[in-house]
Amino acid sequence: MNRFCKCLSLALLLVSPGVALAAGGNGVGIPNISISMGQNSQNPGETVAALRILILFTVLSLAPAILIMMTSFTRIVVVLSFLRQALSTQNMPPNQLIIGLSLFLTFFVMAPVWQEINSRSLTPYMEEKIDQSTAISRAESPIREFMFKQTREKDLALFVELGKVARPKTRRDVPTWVLIPAFMVSELKTAFQIGFMLYLPFLIIDMVVASVLMAMGMMMLPPVVISLPFKLLLFVLVDGWDLVIGSLVKSFG
Repeated sequence: MNRFCKCLSLALLLVSPGVALAAGGNGVGIPNISISMGQNSQNPGETVAALRILILFTVLSLAPAILIMMTSFTRIVVVLSFLRQALSTQNMPPNQLIIGLSLFLTFFVMAPVWQEINSRSLTPYMEEKIDQSTAISRAESPIREFMFKQTREKDLALFVELGKVARPKTRRDVPTWVLIPAFMVSELKTAFQIGFMLYLPFLIIDMVVASVLMAMGMMMLPPVVISLPFKLLLFVLVDGWDLVIGSLVKSFG
């Protein structure tokens, strides 16, 4: 019965995009999907299956928040946004491209963590070698280890104090609900530090161009119009994308 529930859950994930597409077709109706638990059910497994499907949908609805809060996505997307502002290219690259690149870089950075979760937690659970609580505990451990590596002790101490939690003696004593906000604040601090370093060379170009234009009496000409080609030239000559992406990925080492 457990294997049937897992297969049913995966089937729902595969079928759901097809159902959404079918809704837009002509003459194709949306099938009714109902999850009910009768009081007079003779098979307790039906109740377990319904509850597992509900839990699955709940986890899927929280997946974007989990991706943002507990992975490298925050630092990457903030740094790329700073880079675009420093280049003064307005909406180039567009938001969709920045979000997509941040997602795939997040998958790349988090791949070792997810592989460990798959081998230690997901695969044994799907093979019914461990129970659900053990699977959750094993999946939580690699993520906590990753967050601890990127979290500053000062930020962690702040949220331990704000949460009125007893001072932990080891990392295991730190609750996850305290670790997550401390990790996010540390990621924002690191992202702003990297963004400041990115701004410096382009700020110097803006100041030089503005000074030259002022000396020439061309005060009505916006400096950004003249400085933009020089910024792009500098960024291309130093292979900026390679430097920025490489530094970002290495910063999680």
